[in-house]
Amino acid sequence: MKKTVSMVLGLLLLLTGCGERDRFIQISGHAQGGVYSVKLNLRGVGVSPETIRDSVEAILTDIDTTLSGYNKGSLLSRFNAGEAIRPNALFLNMYDAAYAWYERSGGALDFAAGPLFDAWGFGFREGEMPSDGEVVSLLSSGGMHLLPRELPLEDGWLDPAGLGFPRLNFNAIAQGYSCDVVAKYLYSLGVKDMLVDIGEIWCDGHNPSGLPWSVGVDRPFDRPDDGSDALGKDLDGIWQSPGGPCGIVTSGNYRKYYIRNGRKYAHTIDPRKGYPVEHNLLSATVVSPEGAADADALATWCMVIGLEESRELLLSGDGLEGYLIYTAEDGTMAEWATPGFTLKQ
Repeated sequence: MKKTVSMVLGLLLLLTGCGERDRFIQISGHAQGGVYSVKLNLRGVGVSPETIRDSVEAILTDIDTTLSGYNKGSLLSRFNAGEAIRPNALFLNMYDAAYAWYERSGGALDFAAGPLFDAWGFGFREGEMPSDGEVVSLLSSGGMHLLPRELPLEDGWLDPAGLGFPRLNFNAIAQGYSCDVVAKYLYSLGVKDMLVDIGEIWCDGHNPSGLPWSVGVDRPFDRPDDGSDALGKDLDGIWQSPGGPCGIVTSGNYRKYYIRNGRKYAHTIDPRKGYPVEHNLLSATVVSPEGAADADALATWCMVIGLEESRELLLSGDGLEGYLIYTAEDGTMAEWATPGFTLKQ
């Protein structure tokens, strides 16, 4: 959630018609280690673009100073360092959501398994490959199962010492959650057409061309260069929004991994077992009407459980749509989609 103050506020398009004018603007800058973009229609909104820009900036700053594991002064980082904190609503809401996802996923999503990710080199700290014994130790000493469903506050303070000094990591839903918080603010202004992109995406309504929003779905690759800067370089297709509110998130193992002694170690760790996953699912794209955080969690969950269980998960959810890309038995790349997932080549 690294963030700078650079910002662009621009007019995208002005459409005139029989009724009130469509007037789209774009707000963009840097947040959470990347670039974010918010596109919205000012039709019927009585707030200036500058006010919206400043408010979005303030929201992202609040999230960064609360939930970022990379900002050493954030509430999360201070808590993880063993410091007593006064958690705000963002922190408490995130913890509540994280515990609910932990329970729903049967432990496939564990937001207190940060030391495991660190040990494998995919967390907030650099780590070396752990031994089997170290994995067993980490599994027994950390995890949401050791934490209470509701955080115990004393006069508004939360002391990690009373919880056994856990280390929390909300990366699996933080970006999606950020989209939802920004979208909630825009809805409060009366915005009906929006696309909020903060690494993950929330969209509603139509774009400046009057069509439902479209989002590119990356095609996975498998090469020693992890391609971290190649987002959008090779698209598998274009997803077409149905026009209503929904979050869309892609999670995959093809960008963050390393190869050691000829073996590939993906960044997705199964917190139930303590080891990187070794299945043939390359990426999972999830569309959820419940929010970008919902889609974010589900996409990560899919990457933990693999292809077959992911199919069952996506087909079991009301309103859920999904698109899975995997390696077939013959070594070629194959795809599977729920009936309502629309992808144009």
